[in-house]
Amino acid sequence: MTDTEKFLHTARQVITDEANALNVLAESLDDRFAQAVRMILEAKGRIIISGIGKSGHIGHKIAATLASTGTPAYFVHPAEASHGDLGMLSQGDVVLAISNSGEAPELANLLAFTRRFGIPLIGLSSKMDSTLMKQADVHLQIPSLGEACGFGMVPSISTTLTLAMGDALAIALMKHRDFRPENFRDFHPGGKLGAQLSKVRDLMHADEALPLVAGDAPMADVLIEISQKGFGVAGVVAADGALAGIITDGDLRRHMQGLLDKTAAEVMTASPATIAPDAMAEEAVAVMNKRKITCLFVTDAASQQRPQGLLHIHDCLRAGLG
Repeated sequence: MTDTEKFLHTARQVITDEANALNVLAESLDDRFAQAVRMILEAKGRIIISGIGKSGHIGHKIAATLASTGTPAYFVHPAEASHGDLGMLSQGDVVLAISNSGEAPELANLLAFTRRFGIPLIGLSSKMDSTLMKQADVHLQIPSLGEACGFGMVPSISTTLTLAMGDALAIALMKHRDFRPENFRDFHPGGKLGAQLSKVRDLMHADEALPLVAGDAPMADVLIEISQKGFGVAGVVAADGALAGIITDGDLRRHMQGLLDKTAAEVMTASPATIAPDAMAEEAVAVMNKRKITCLFVTDAASQQRPQGLLHIHDCLRAGLG
C-alpha cells in the first residue's frame, strides 16, 4: 500500500467512525434532550456555555450558534470564571457545562456557584456517574465510543458528538421560535452570508435617484431623465402614481423612427416586472436572470404599486450576489 493509499484509508476510517457515532447519538436522544430545550426556552436570562480544552473550543462554537439563531448565549472560560467572571452569571441564566469525562477540575467553582445560587445547570458529558452529571439538573449524555485515533487519546469522535449535540439544541430552539431567514439576516449582516440574506430594500435606489416620468412626457424629456439618472431605464407613472410601464434601451430602438414625436406612454412596455421591497435580493437576481433584464422597479401592494425603488443587477453583484 502506497503512502497515498494509507492516508486515504485512514481519513475514510476516521470519517466513517465519526459518522457511525453520530448515528448512535441520534438514536440515544430521549426526554432529557427535550428537558434541556424547555429549560433554555424558559430562561429569562442568557445561556452560559463553559468548558476547558477541546470542550471549550466546541463550547465557543455552540455559544456562537445559539446567539446567531435567536438564543442569547455567551462563553465563559472556567478558569476566568474563578477569577471574577462568575459575576457574569445571574438569576434567570442557564449554564451548559461541557466535559467529556465530567471531571474537569477547572469547572468546580462554576458548578459550585450554580448550586449555591440556584442557577439551572445542564451537563454535557459521556459519563453519567461523573461529578458534572451528578450535580447537573438536566443531563445530555453523548455515547462513550472511544476516539478515532484508536487509542482513546485524541479528541475526535467525542468532540464531533459534542458539537452535533450543540447544533441539535440550537436548531431545535430556532425552529420552536419560528426563527426565519429574515431574522437570521439581522445577526449576519456581513460577508457572503449577509449578501445572500439581503433584502431588496437593503440594496435598492430610492427617492430622488429614481428615473420616473409621466405618461404624457415627451420623449425628449424622457431621454434627459434616463441620461441624468444613469440606470438606462425610466419608469412611467400613471396619474395615480402607480407604475404603468418602463422604457428601456430596447424600447428606444423599437421606436427609433419618429422617437422624439412620441410620448412616454407610446414607447413604454406596459406592466413591467417588479419586486417587493421585503423580497430577498437573491429572488430579484433570479427574476432578472430569467427575464434577461438588468433592472427591477420595486413596488408594494401597500403603496398601490407606486414605485418605491429601483434595483440594478450591478447593485447585487457589488453585494456579492449573482
